[in-house]
Amino acid sequence: MAFIGTLCLLLILTTLAGHLSNRLGTPSVIGQILVGVVVGPAILNWIHLDLLLNTFSGIGVIILMFIGGLESNLALLRKYLQPAVIVAIIGVIFPVVMIGAASLAFSFEPLEAIFIGVVFSATSVSISVEVLRDYHSLNTKEGATILGAAVADDIIGVILLSIMISIMGTHGVRTGQSADNLILVFVEQIGFFGITYLMVKWIVPYLMQIGERLLMASSVTITSMIICLGMAWLADLVGLSGAVGAFFAGIAVAHTPYRRLIENHMEPIGYALFVPMFFVCIGLNMSFAHIGHSIGFVGVLTVFACLSKLFGCGLGALLNGFDIHSSYMIGSGMISRGEMGLITAQIGFSSGVLSSTYYSDLILVIILSTMIAPFLLKHAIHHLPQPKKVNLPVV
Repeated sequence: MAFIGTLCLLLILTTLAGHLSNRLGTPSVIGQILVGVVVGPAILNWIHLDLLLNTFSGIGVIILMFIGGLESNLALLRKYLQPAVIVAIIGVIFPVVMIGAASLAFSFEPLEAIFIGVVFSATSVSISVEVLRDYHSLNTKEGATILGAAVADDIIGVILLSIMISIMGTHGVRTGQSADNLILVFVEQIGFFGITYLMVKWIVPYLMQIGERLLMASSVTITSMIICLGMAWLADLVGLSGAVGAFFAGIAVAHTPYRRLIENHMEPIGYALFVPMFFVCIGLNMSFAHIGHSIGFVGVLTVFACLSKLFGCGLGALLNGFDIHSSYMIGSGMISRGEMGLITAQIGFSSGVLSSTYYSDLILVIILSTMIAPFLLKHAIHHLPQPKKVNLPVV
């Protein structure tokens, strides 16, 4: 029962912190992350990450991305697919080059330096989705580009991670996977997107109709949750983030007559419990144990982690015809590393690529850049001249 008490305390603190953040004009996620920093190993050392908290956190990011998919416009995502891919590609190149070069300057071996760059090439759009929702900017051309670029970024990041770990002669992306299976991973991921197309077009509408006929309370909501968790599991199975699968599950459900009902049911489920735990767990990952010995390294990498995505993705947006304000917003929306950066760093640590000291430093940089991202995105949204919601026919 000790976990119940911990959960109760965290819900009280995150609710109050979110309220205070909103009163101060700050995104509520900042207050929730800070709760994790304060009560975790970084400051008070009251609460530590355990299996249950990690599980709640994982469910939280899946539900958050599912809701993001529900609120997305597929026609808008299709329209901005090309700029999203270009934004993602340039937004991966910049961190690998900039952070890799910075790591070389701190006397890392070339392959280690490149791997650190790969860690920061990944984007976690979960936090950006929350900020975009708060400021009603999710269903805009900038929001669609950020979402599309984040999905493409995730795929590119998995490919780079697989290649790096294969080159370094260790385990692949999944346990027991050898370098020879790299092509198989790519084929599986292509297969996943083929299945996703079938889910959006035919399977999910059929499943939702079956769910409506079941003699069970909230059967339609349960059916949508099964689809969400199932696609998240499938994405994770092929080496992608579960958040990607959940996002496409949300898009699939959004193109059924049950969209508004599921939105109204899923938000209380997610935001009452699981989503706050996701943000708290980001803060709980922070530790200042080795900060005295590596403050320079952490400081430089934090700056480069922010600037590489801001300039890289911003440049990609500019090259696709976005103005400077929209490009700034897109670059800001791609800064957050969150769970994707943490997962990538964990894989490197488990594979022996990173030592425990440098692993802790990278975790700290990931969290710091993740906390900076919502401030920049909020600033960009407020400086966007007359942002307009784009209404396109649903396809």
